[in-house]
Amino acid sequence: MATEKISKRKIMLVGTGMVGMSFAYSLLSEKGIDELVLVDVNADKAKGEELDMSGGLLYADTKMKIRAGDYSDAADTNVVVLTAGAPQNPGQSRLELVKINAGITQNVCESLKANHFDGILLVANNPVDIMAYVAWKVSGLPKNHVFGSGTVLDTARLRHALSEKLGFADSNIHAYIMGEHGDSSFVPWIHSYIGVKNILEYLDEEDMDLSELQNIYIEVRDKAYKIIEKKRATYYGIGLALKRIVTAIVNNERCILTVSSYQNGEYGKTGYFIGTPAVVGSNGVEKIIKLNLNLNDQARFDKSFDTLAETIHQNLDDMLKQYE
Repeated sequence: MATEKISKRKIMLVGTGMVGMSFAYSLLSEKGIDELVLVDVNADKAKGEELDMSGGLLYADTKMKIRAGDYSDAADTNVVVLTAGAPQNPGQSRLELVKINAGITQNVCESLKANHFDGILLVANNPVDIMAYVAWKVSGLPKNHVFGSGTVLDTARLRHALSEKLGFADSNIHAYIMGEHGDSSFVPWIHSYIGVKNILEYLDEEDMDLSELQNIYIEVRDKAYKIIEKKRATYYGIGLALKRIVTAIVNNERCILTVSSYQNGEYGKTGYFIGTPAVVGSNGVEKIIKLNLNLNDQARFDKSFDTLAETIHQNLDDMLKQYE
């Protein structure tokens, strides 16, 4: 297991759309990245983004080199962030994007493999739990080196909303959204805390009902639909979430983030990717944190996992059988 920070910090971004470039822009405040390589099926787009961003580096808090590149850069890249894919349209669920984005993910990972990439692959196109599975199958990388952004953004949204409701700093709200990055996610409230106090105890003391927090979760769960309805896409929040994950990797923070990682029985399910608390560091997903879920939460987890597995079976088994 790696115990030190990555010495050379080269990041490759595949996909220079709004999500990808929001992530790239967020790195301008990160001192620890040496190089950012922009890769896109539209090479002119990637070059244009290089010219635009690099022109302002004088005023950025970074010494990072930014340039357009291609998959030949993959061999010595530490982290690839995959954002390329079709966007989610108004009224469309993330699961409806499966086939088109699976094809894009397949092509990207074939190119990475052909160019001997052996670093960490962070997947952010939707449906992210399924795309992480596709990326793992196609890339041939170790399970812990491939994972999705999972419910990292969902969790950040929840903590912010709870802080506004309860009146505490969001950094002191320790609550996590688990499961699919989508409609079947859930919050294990029994494992949620304000500082060191269990949130259920706090509700009792304040004569509040859990339904008040559950309503906040529902608003958070559906927030992406509202954003897409009003401005056609979400990108700033996920861009910052990706920066948080990449920072944890390159600095070997070994922090707990709800990424979408391969399950090996920690929650009674095996073989697919889903969002759970996990330790993230320079070796990727170093450990999945096992929570003792109550019966209701375990049922929610099982339903979410089974929804993802069934979607894969129905849509992608034929495409992926060549990688068995």
